[in-house]
Amino acid sequence: MSALKKLTPQQVRFFHEEGYVIVPDVFDPADLDALRAALHAEIDRKARELKAAGKLEHPHEELDFDRRLAAIYRDSKENGEALMRHLEGLRGGGFHASEMFDVIAHPKLLGAVSALLGTEEIVASSVYRIRPKLPNIGRGVVPWHQDSGYFASHCDASMILTCWIPLVDATVENGCMQILPRTHEGAVATHHTGGNAGFLVIKDENLPADPRRAITAACSKGGVVFMTNRTPHCSTPNYSDHIRWSADLRYQSAEVPNNVGLWPESHDEAGNANPEFYEKGNVACYPPEADFLVHSVKHPEDVTDYAEYVKRRETYDRTNANFSAFRRWPALATTS
Repeated sequence: MSALKKLTPQQVRFFHEEGYVIVPDVFDPADLDALRAALHAEIDRKARELKAAGKLEHPHEELDFDRRLAAIYRDSKENGEALMRHLEGLRGGGFHASEMFDVIAHPKLLGAVSALLGTEEIVASSVYRIRPKLPNIGRGVVPWHQDSGYFASHCDASMILTCWIPLVDATVENGCMQILPRTHEGAVATHHTGGNAGFLVIKDENLPADPRRAITAACSKGGVVFMTNRTPHCSTPNYSDHIRWSADLRYQSAEVPNNVGLWPESHDEAGNANPEFYEKGNVACYPPEADFLVHSVKHPEDVTDYAEYVKRRETYDRTNANFSAFRRWPALATTS
C-alpha cells in the first residue's frame, strides 16, 4: 500500500489546538463529481418509482442535482422526506453506491486522516451521513452538539475524527456549520434529546463557551472540515436557492475500541441481536453500526473492499439494536 500524502505540520498543530481545521484542497473538486452523479441518478430512480406507484406527479427531470430534490419536497413533503431518508445513510438506508465507498477510502482523504490521527492503521465507520439541506426547510438545521454525544461513554477520551465534506461550496447563505474553537479538551457536555428534527442538543447554558465565540466554517467544494468528536458545532439555515449537499464520515485509530471483524447474530424472528453481542462482545464507540479497516501498513491484506463493506453495513442494518442502552441523555423540558 503506497504512502499517503499528509497535511502540513502547521495544519496538524492547528487541529489539535483548536479542535478543528478547514483544509480547502483535500480533493480536486472533480473528485466528488462521481458521488454527486450517483446521488442524482438515485434520486431519478426513486422518483420514477414513486411516479409509477402514483405517488408523485412531477419528478422534475428538468432540474439539476442541486435543485431537483427541493422541488420534489415542495410538491410533497412526504415524497421529499422519503427520498432524503433513502439517501442520508441512516441505519436501513438504501444508498450503498460504490461512489460513496470511493470517497470514504479515497487516498487523498486518508492522507489527511492519517496525519490528524497520527497513524496509518485507520478504522472507518460504515455509517455515513449524506446531508441534503434544502432551502428554507427547518429539518436541516442541526442544534449545538458534540459527536461524542452520540457515542458510548467509554470512548469519550478517544479521538474519533469527523470529516465534513461539502459537495457544493458551503457558505453562510446556504447554511454552513458554526464551530466553537478550543473547547474540545474537557468532558463531554450534557446533551438533551428532543432537539430539532430529533437531533441531540446542548443547551446554551451547558456549552463549554459562549456561542458568540463560534467561527463560521465556510468551505468550498474539494475542501474538508475536520473536527474532533468533542468539538461543539451546529448547522445554520439555508437561505439560498439551492440544496447544500454534504457528507460526513468518521475515522479512528485501530487502537480505539471498534467492532472490526465482529458480526452480529440475530436471536429472534424480529431480528433482535443476542444481547451479549452488545453487552460484552461489541465494544465499538457506536455499536449498532459496523466498523472496518480502511487503511493499514501492518495488515494490508485485512483492508476492507467495497463488497465486504456493503455486506458488513447491511448485516448490521438488519440487526435491531437500542443505542439508548449505551448512552442516555435527559429529554428537553416541554412546555404546554
